[in-house]
Amino acid sequence: MKNSIYQGGRHQEIIQLFAETFPFEEDKKEGSLIGKLAKDLLENTSNQYLKVFISMHEGVISACVIFSKLRFKQNHTNAWLLSPIAVKPTARGKGIGTNLIKYAHGVLRNGGVQIVTTYGDIRFYSKVGYKPISTKIIQAPLTIGCPKCWIAQSLENHEIKPITGKTYCVEAINDTRYW
Repeated sequence: MKNSIYQGGRHQEIIQLFAETFPFEEDKKEGSLIGKLAKDLLENTSNQYLKVFISMHEGVISACVIFSKLRFKQNHTNAWLLSPIAVKPTARGKGIGTNLIKYAHGVLRNGGVQIVTTYGDIRFYSKVGYKPISTKIIQAPLTIGCPKCWIAQSLENHEIKPITGKTYCVEAINDTRYW
């Protein structure tokens, strides 16, 4: 597997990866919903607010993780949201997703990103350093139904300090269906 920053030109392959990966997770509706999210992020979000990383094997994208910029009303912390991530079902259980996220974190850290967040399963994301975070520390952009699923980590290796005020995500993920 070779991890890299996505350079473009393979949007359809990435969209298909997300659409095909998620029906195995819960149901067919989620696959089309997450495929739509990937499409909206890739096609409608400015590159300055989007970071996409892929893992390739024999010329095929086996995994993809997308980060989008988080902004705060009263703060200039450089924070990004991990969502979504997909690993081909046939490639799961081999550490590909974990390695891709670690690679992405290194690139983001080197680019000055201070904090990464996501809304997901702590059992998976704890493997790459995420910990539950109170919405009193960083407010989620939308109302969340699972407070223990709002998780984050500092890429600067110190405790995350509270960020007051409203948090904003990119338009593509600013939809309650994803939260």
